[in-house]
Amino acid sequence: MSKPLLPLALAATMAFPALSTAAESPMPPRVIVSGEGEAAVAPDMAILSLSVMREAKTAREALDANNDAMAAVISAMKSAGIAERDLQTAGIQIVPRYNYTNKPDGSQQAELIGYQVTNTLSVRVRDIDKTGEILDKAVSLGVNQGGDISFTNDDPSSTLTEARKKAVEDAVAKAKTLAEAAGVDLGRIIEITDQNIQPAPIPLRAKAFDSAASAVPVQAGENSYRVQVTVTFELK
Repeated sequence: MSKPLLPLALAATMAFPALSTAAESPMPPRVIVSGEGEAAVAPDMAILSLSVMREAKTAREALDANNDAMAAVISAMKSAGIAERDLQTAGIQIVPRYNYTNKPDGSQQAELIGYQVTNTLSVRVRDIDKTGEILDKAVSLGVNQGGDISFTNDDPSSTLTEARKKAVEDAVAKAKTLAEAAGVDLGRIIEITDQNIQPAPIPLRAKAFDSAASAVPVQAGENSYRVQVTVTFELK
């Protein structure tokens, strides 16, 4: 009955030296610093949110009217050079409309008076210079809600790379300052982690459009990309 205990005893004997070795190797002193880098670039793409809203007595009539208007808008976008992949339906809403009247007992009576249908189209404009022209064309063809615009970059990787380099340089400079103040020397880098901070979109919003208005002036500005890094150094 004592034989099965031998392997367990041997395993326990072999585990103790490993624990002893780990105890004899304390974590070396280290310093952890953060750095931040920023790089800016002009946007090369605008994203528009365009909505067509139509009302009618029945849901069918409202939807048919909306379909005709949105089909004309989509056709115009394609004629203006917008690729199929840059046109995406963002949502369709069918909402009943009621007229409420107060009754003598204080309650309300709801009367269905029609339906409202809204179709929203997301449009990526890769030639920013055409943004105002495309807005004007969309409004003339029936877009009467929306108008949100955000400016972005199709591929910001090179700008992010520049921001990362600046962030690491900032972290290294901070670490050197701390080490010098403490009278120690920096060792090798143990770990680096980073976090991208996307630029805030630049919005242009309007709840409704006036089709008789002049061309829409659009200023794209520039996008700033920020990167934060955390760097861990050994101390000699």
